Order: sequence, then structure tokens, then C-alpha cells
Amino acid sequence: MLRWNHYETAFEAYLKDRRIPFLAVEERHRNRLDDGNTLKNLDFVISRSAGTSWLIDVKGRKFPGGTGGYWKHWATQDDLVGLRHWETMFGERFSGLFVFAYLICGNKSPLPEHQLFEHRQRLYGFVGISIADYLSEIHLLSPKWRTFAMPTQRFRQLARPFEDFITR
Repeated sequence: MLRWNHYETAFEAYLKDRRIPFLAVEERHRNRLDDGNTLKNLDFVISRSAGTSWLIDVKGRKFPGGTGGYWKHWATQDDLVGLRHWETMFGERFSGLFVFAYLICGNKSPLPEHQLFEHRQRLYGFVGISIADYLSEIHLLSPKWRTFAMPTQRFRQLARPFEDFITR
């Protein structure tokens, strides 16, 4: 977790507000793998006694983002490889989860108003998608930046409000 990243600090405040126990991972140094490559750190770990425990990578996006587009949900190759590697390291009780922290910048939102969260006078919507679902339909978005995405319509079908992941 990066303390200067308002998306991640807003998500941390959300977890505290909802009294969801979590571990925030400090991102000062990347772990070095045996092959010499480095591994992107997680942002949060939510370990539950029943149900799935989550390894979370927060992806901050504006809603709408860029040139007025909604539902931006790209991830880098580092994000994908890192989250899958952490799943392997933690074991079968844990699943990787991207949480897209959308900063609401207009009058539309990815979630109903009652599911939005205000933090430091900004409004956020937290939408999650498991790494398994995300990987099922991704395509290369930019070879130069090594970014990937899935078709937006499919993302909207598979992604859910974050609270759905912790209430089941």
C-alpha cells in the first residue's frame, strides 16, 4: 500500500469504516524471485475464517476516465503476474482480487449511491473482480506499456461491488 495514493488510502478507510479486518502491505521494496525478477507487492490481505480470503491489488481509476470513457479497467503484466504468484504462495484458501477504486468525477457512477464511499471530500466506488475471472477474457491493450484489459461489457458482467466479496 502506498500512503500517498489516495485510491489506496480511501480503500483502507472504507475497510476500517466497515470494520473489515485487513493487513495493509507496505510497498517499500519488491520481493526478489529466484530468477532475479521482482514481484509486485499486494496492497491488502483480508483473511477470513470462513469463505474465501482475499489478496487485493487496488487499481485507481477515474469514472469517467480518460476521454470520457467509463469502466476503465486495464492492468499491467506486472499486476497480473504478481497477483497470480501471491495466490500460489498463500495457497488455496486465498484468491487474488483486483479492486477498481473509481473516483467519481461526474454525475454517473459504477455503483448505486448507497454503495459509494466518501473519503476526504471525494467520492469512491469500489468494484472487485477475481484474477481468475479477469484472466479468462483479457487481451493485450498496449504492447509498449504491457497493459491488458477485457471487453468492457464482459467486465461489467463479471465485476461486482466489493462488499459482495466480503459478505458471502
